[in-house]
Amino acid sequence: MSGRPPAVSLLFASGKRPTAKAIAEHLAEIEGIELAFQADAGRDSPALPARTQLLANGLTFDIVGLAPGPPADRPHRRSDSHVDGSDLDVCTAITIMPGAHLAGGRRMAPVLRSMAWLAAACTDLAGVEAVVWQAARCWSNPRDFRKGIESWIANGDFPGLLLTSLAPAPDGGLHSEGLALFVGQDLRIEPDLAKDLDAATRLALRLFDYLGERGKIVKTERVAGPAGERLELSPSANRQFVRVSRG
Repeated sequence: MSGRPPAVSLLFASGKRPTAKAIAEHLAEIEGIELAFQADAGRDSPALPARTQLLANGLTFDIVGLAPGPPADRPHRRSDSHVDGSDLDVCTAITIMPGAHLAGGRRMAPVLRSMAWLAAACTDLAGVEAVVWQAARCWSNPRDFRKGIESWIANGDFPGLLLTSLAPAPDGGLHSEGLALFVGQDLRIEPDLAKDLDAATRLALRLFDYLGERGKIVKTERVAGPAGERLELSPSANRQFVRVSRG
């Protein structure tokens, strides 16, 4: 399971990070989201908001990095991240994460869905250049993130390439990053199925959605691939991966 705690960052062009007031005004018309309270940075700078809390679907989330205080830590950018926008290397971040009272349930589906929804609702703030789902180190275009998350919330397909990522394994296979946050296991596509990267990506997307509904794989199952081919899904020896091979 991913060791990174659930969090999502929005990167803003230089000088565009919003204040707590701007966030509250932007979200004011969205049913189910409201400002909970704003905390101060401390005695040395009592006017600077260190943390703002928002309620989304009755769950409390912290937002850190709001102006005029210092930005949130900037997420690491993967070498395979392809996001359009201004110079992302000079963008600054705000980060949304489950509130302290959700510490024991921050990996539960309602919490993750609400956090993604809250981030999607912020993507049309002025100056947003990228969205980073930190558990997968997945960088997305703001418009794509909003569209995919809104569709998912409305019972659409799991937005695999927004909330998970794929990386090559040393032996030529592919493995996912971030899927374990949702289903308790990541995906491992064996090398013979990963030779055609486009086909392997389509297969991964289909299985992301399947596993999002199905949950953990504890014994070998047989499923049909995108072209009707027979595939086997088997738990790895340590149960941390679902291994995908030809049936």
